Amino acid sequence: MARICQITGKGTQIGGRYSNRTRATQFNPCGKVRRSPNLQKKRIYVAELGKSVTVSLSTKALRTVAKNGAFKTLSKAGVI
Repeated sequence: MARICQITGKGTQIGGRYSNRTRATQFNPCGKVRRSPNLQKKRIYVAELGKSVTVSLSTKALRTVAKNGAFKTLSKAGVI
């Protein structure tokens, strides 16, 4: 299973490490680092369907579900 949020579409990003010594020498020996999103595997009960759905969500998407409701958010994203 890919590390992608099913609602927001957030995935891994590639960034660079950067130190104070790098600024002094204008040389980047640190290389790249992969930053993964904060994904949580949650079981959400959808009252309109009368069943639970297991989804992999970022923490921002969990706040969106809490604000807008499970059925509206998940159906807009195409999960259900």
